[in-house]
Amino acid sequence: MTRRRDKAAVPVGNRRAAREFAFRVLFEASQGDIPLTLARSRAEGNMREGDDTHTPLSGEALSFAGELLDAMEQHRADVDELLRRTIRGWSFETMAQTDLNVMRLAALEMVWLNAPHPPVIESAVRIARKYGGDDSGKFVNGVLASLSRAQDGAR
Repeated sequence: MTRRRDKAAVPVGNRRAAREFAFRVLFEASQGDIPLTLARSRAEGNMREGDDTHTPLSGEALSFAGELLDAMEQHRADVDELLRRTIRGWSFETMAQTDLNVMRLAALEMVWLNAPHPPVIESAVRIARKYGGDDSGKFVNGVLASLSRAQDGAR
């Protein structure tokens, strides 16, 4: 299990920004079929050079995004298996990649990093609405709520 810092150590706004940054890196890696480490290095370089269209992250937020991405590299196969069991009637190949990558990060954080489910789901829905299609927020919310209930029932 990945060691997780005290959630109070990273302010809420920084966690939201870190989650969005991690999503963008994961999405770029999946779309470009490149290693996650390369996508991360590019995104961090763009941010340092001012070429990133998004607000630069604080050191705390960048560190938290790094934790998420490191954990994703370690647990991606397990995260995908958990999502496949949770999402019925959809295949990863036909699903919107924005939705899939948002759910990957949220599932990782909820299950492997033991983060409180409500704020993780809220952030995931926001990211899905921002980057996904018209129904992305609803879809992501439904899947993650189902996953949350299953996890609560397993405890």
